[in-house]
Amino acid sequence: MISEITRLKGVGPAIATKLARIGITQISDLLFHLPLRYQDRTHITPIGQLVPGRDVVIEGEILTSQIRFGRRRTLVVTVGDGSGFLLLRFFHFNKGQQSALSSGRWVRCFGAVRFTQAGVEMAHPEYQPISEDEPLPLQTTLTPIYPTTEGLNQQRLRQFSQQALQLLERGVVIDELLPPSVIDRFALPPLVEALREIHQPGPEVSVEQLIERSHPAQKRLIFEELLAHQIAIRQLRAQAQTNPAVVIEPAPELHGRFIQQLPFTLTDAQQRVISEIESDLNRDIPMQRLIQGDVGSGKTVVAAAAALQTINAGFQCAVMAPTELLANQHIQSLRDWLEPLGINTVILTGKKGAAERRELLRQIAEGEAQLVVGTHALFQDGVEFARLGLSIIDEQHRFGVHQRLALLQKGDSHQANEARAHQLVMTATPIPRTLAMTAYADLDLSIIDELPKGRQPIKTVVLKEERRIEVIERIRAACSEGRQSYWVCPLVEESEQLQCQAAELTYEQLQQQLPELKVGLIHGRMKSELKERVMGQFKAGLIQLLVATTVIEVGVDVPNATLMVIENSERLGLAQLHQLRGRVGRGKDQSHCLLLYKGPLSANGQDRLEVMRESNDGFVIAQRDLEIRGPGEILGTRQTGIVSYRIADIMRDQQWLEQINPLADEFIQLWPENSARLIERWLGSEAENYKSV
Repeated sequence: MISEITRLKGVGPAIATKLARIGITQISDLLFHLPLRYQDRTHITPIGQLVPGRDVVIEGEILTSQIRFGRRRTLVVTVGDGSGFLLLRFFHFNKGQQSALSSGRWVRCFGAVRFTQAGVEMAHPEYQPISEDEPLPLQTTLTPIYPTTEGLNQQRLRQFSQQALQLLERGVVIDELLPPSVIDRFALPPLVEALREIHQPGPEVSVEQLIERSHPAQKRLIFEELLAHQIAIRQLRAQAQTNPAVVIEPAPELHGRFIQQLPFTLTDAQQRVISEIESDLNRDIPMQRLIQGDVGSGKTVVAAAAALQTINAGFQCAVMAPTELLANQHIQSLRDWLEPLGINTVILTGKKGAAERRELLRQIAEGEAQLVVGTHALFQDGVEFARLGLSIIDEQHRFGVHQRLALLQKGDSHQANEARAHQLVMTATPIPRTLAMTAYADLDLSIIDELPKGRQPIKTVVLKEERRIEVIERIRAACSEGRQSYWVCPLVEESEQLQCQAAELTYEQLQQQLPELKVGLIHGRMKSELKERVMGQFKAGLIQLLVATTVIEVGVDVPNATLMVIENSERLGLAQLHQLRGRVGRGKDQSHCLLLYKGPLSANGQDRLEVMRESNDGFVIAQRDLEIRGPGEILGTRQTGIVSYRIADIMRDQQWLEQINPLADEFIQLWPENSARLIERWLGSEAENYKSV
């Protein structure tokens, strides 16, 4: 099989280096380096029929050619073809171009048409001198436009792709990895035919269809890519389960005492999920479970029950949170629930002093610390657990998969027979089923789909910034009745410092406008001790109005807070708005969320705020968020390391997933060699990024 890219004509070491920058090191990589879009250069459009905004080919005689002087020197050329006139405008040109575009010559041009006061124009079109007597042949296929890099133009990429296609036709570049039975069952075109059609579509093919990626040739590649991802997920899960896990038996008597001393009653959904986790922990296969629960659904108490079962069996439990604020919130709740039962809980964050940190590390290493809550500090060098039985990751999308793996491996060296700890990951950002099937198919899924009894839906109102005075009066009234309020200042600029300055300014203004209220301030640049003190005062009711940045997005639980104001709400995504709104509505009293915005709103901004006004259901909001933003943003691809897709799109292609999921299991069983090669073709080294444990 020919594979070295330098065997192509025109590819020397320098070009090979540039190709490698865009992931092309083998000849086969060129075939899967797919066009971003296409141009139709297969026919000439009469000038009299031009439509603005279209890329077209025109042909005609140069009637005038002159340099015009104004703010900048411009070469303006008039072309006519008998049906109309077209201006070609060049802001950058040399004497050679001026000569080639002189009066009396014939020229063929390709470019975008625009209508201006001066007439129909093309700015800096591609052009080619032609002879009136010898017509230049037109292209016979649509022209692909590829992703490229500096020093590598489209013409070269097309030449290299053309050579790769010629080798493909001779059967020396790439193999068909889908068996005939699968191709027939799903009515897919053969791979060679699909790749040829994608790189060199005929003039009869709809450019719109290609851009939408709904052409049968593209569907073939979409199908294959989705299948490769699903196979990779299953194989990595199977690999993770080859190590035995520590077996953690249930503790019914202790569990009963835990439930009885809680200041609230568990929902049916919480009890169901606790039972699922209890069963997982009692097996010798590592638990890999994702808990989804809407804001306020009570995931932390479920985690506490899992920790209690683990600790009772003689193991340690680690709880990792993305921020110190959330870690402190967790340690407070877990101490309240577990210390009365004799559980030793500690917290480890990056801000601990050297002496205190050394003592904490000793307690963790010797097993004195039974429950360890922390931030990223938990998986850093120097942190060793005596007997880690369970790791719990909260707000899992904030961590990379390799960070989760690093925490899990902290207990490996001390486990008998290389037994692995179990892992539980939690999110308050509901993930649409389509996305979960793809990105988290290696995890068992539990959903807490019920809010604690007595909770009332939060009423959401969308208001223009001009009604700010009314909003301040709403705060005054709520606080005068003994309630508390939040005022959130989201990111105004892409700078945490500017965000904090905006919050400080708002804090000063509200202090002046509401002198009778105790107003507090919290933002990300404050020292941890001060943040903890402010949050403690707010929880205790000593602060009535808390001005904050989005640092309070998760983890803050103050049942007496019933009013949330979010200014510049049009700047935030749905998931973040829903998380912030979830800071209220945690008690039995009616809560409200006021979304202030500055007009005019974009269509996207209008959609987001309307969804927030209409729904309190996190799963409905997550689905709309997926439709508006796409899967990459929701999953936090940059943080999670979840691989991106080359041609597939989870939202657009979700109809395939129901069929591909069972096929992936069949493929692994019947065609194991082809399964491995599919993963290599579509994921390469990125397959590791699916690894959760």
